[in-house]
Amino acid sequence: MYKLKRRSEVFLVHIHVVQTGDSLWRLSQQYGIETNEIVRANGLENPNHLVIGQAIIIPTPYVRYTVRPGDTLSSIAQQYGTTVQAIMQASHITNPSMIYPGQTITIPVIFYTVRPGDTLWNIALYYGTTVQAIMQANRIANPDQIYPGQTLTIPEKPKPTIDVNAFTTQFGPAGAQGVREVASDLTYVSPFGYRMRADGSLEGIDDNAIIQAAISNGVVPMMAITNFSATETGTALAHTILADPELVEKLLTNIINTMKEKGYRGLNVDFENVAPNDRELYNQFLKRTVDRLHPEGYFVSSDLAPKTSGEQPGLLYEAHDYPAHGQIVDFVVLMTYEWGYRKGPPQAISPIDQMIAVLDYAVTVIPRNKILMGFQLYARDWIVPHVPGQEAETFDMQEAIRRAIKYQAEIQYSQTSQSPFFKYRDEKGRYHEVWFEDARSAQAKFDLVKNYNLRGISYWELGYPFPQNWVLLESNFNVRKYEV
Repeated sequence: MYKLKRRSEVFLVHIHVVQTGDSLWRLSQQYGIETNEIVRANGLENPNHLVIGQAIIIPTPYVRYTVRPGDTLSSIAQQYGTTVQAIMQASHITNPSMIYPGQTITIPVIFYTVRPGDTLWNIALYYGTTVQAIMQANRIANPDQIYPGQTLTIPEKPKPTIDVNAFTTQFGPAGAQGVREVASDLTYVSPFGYRMRADGSLEGIDDNAIIQAAISNGVVPMMAITNFSATETGTALAHTILADPELVEKLLTNIINTMKEKGYRGLNVDFENVAPNDRELYNQFLKRTVDRLHPEGYFVSSDLAPKTSGEQPGLLYEAHDYPAHGQIVDFVVLMTYEWGYRKGPPQAISPIDQMIAVLDYAVTVIPRNKILMGFQLYARDWIVPHVPGQEAETFDMQEAIRRAIKYQAEIQYSQTSQSPFFKYRDEKGRYHEVWFEDARSAQAKFDLVKNYNLRGISYWELGYPFPQNWVLLESNFNVRKYEV
């Protein structure tokens, strides 16, 4: 059971996998919830068409309370058996003293009416809590003495607090709107990205609207620099800069000047395809970056390819020194996605088994409180059988569902990769295989963050709608916010 925030409403939710004969009306009757709430929770564009195997979030509303004269958050929390902090998080209240009569706030509990045959055990199981927690919240002395028609308060479980970053390549008004839509769920946003030039200067990007949207909505803007482009690996460029101390200093000066001019609060270094022989030069660059930026009040992060050992071969991996990055920078982003490469054969983009292998290594050499786990927000459609060099189509999760509906494709779920997929035949007779994410796979990834006790999550990238993700993010975590 998970918490949902949609259009200022907060919920506990249950994940239901569509079976033969299911409809929204049937689900609304089964779970006692209005169909329009299910539509809103899932961003359903065609409510009359569900797909076999589709994961649907079923919301149950939290209590909405209107503040009365003389109320305090402390008195309200005591009345409902919750805490001041829980109410502040659920209602997005930053100052507990600044509530007023007539204000509507969210209480992170729900009311449940006992039905014939109910036990505290099955109620607790459904809501993902414990019998003891329900007994305490309702002052029940004997768990066997509940009765049909009795109203119970179901308390929220404690949640860890994490950092959440999102990269974006969408600029201008559209990019700014994308940030505003999910600002309450972000700690940082990082427009991607500034590419360095061989002379130590930077190629500019149109990031002003995104930065202003971030700052005005309590999100920390993080500058991203890189060495590669859509047409160049950046290997030679990285060597040119890293091997020349004067160019390093010039680049860092340009970075600092840009950060001051634009209003950035920190830096993300995404150097990829660095030559293995430049590994130590890259480490030295990061040390120098920290030495220059920390005194200016900026933090420094870096991106790391998904390695499973320190000796993993390959251009993507060898120069990425996990222990060094873990020691030098403030936090790292593990790029735990792209197994389902757009030019490779069809497979899960972020398979859980592969992510676990990366995390098992990472936590042995990098402090857990410095690790953001990567999470992709896009789906892919491959034509099969795959032809080497043939590129898959990339789109958002909503489009994946549209195609499943259009071609009446049953959604399957890989237990190994914890990822949904389906196959279909198009109008030209070609066969396709689509891998995407849904509520089940998102929850599996959030469980990794909790199980490994990581600093948080980093999304690649905003601009791909995935309503269920943001629902489940808030259900699992409190999102850390810093003063901007």
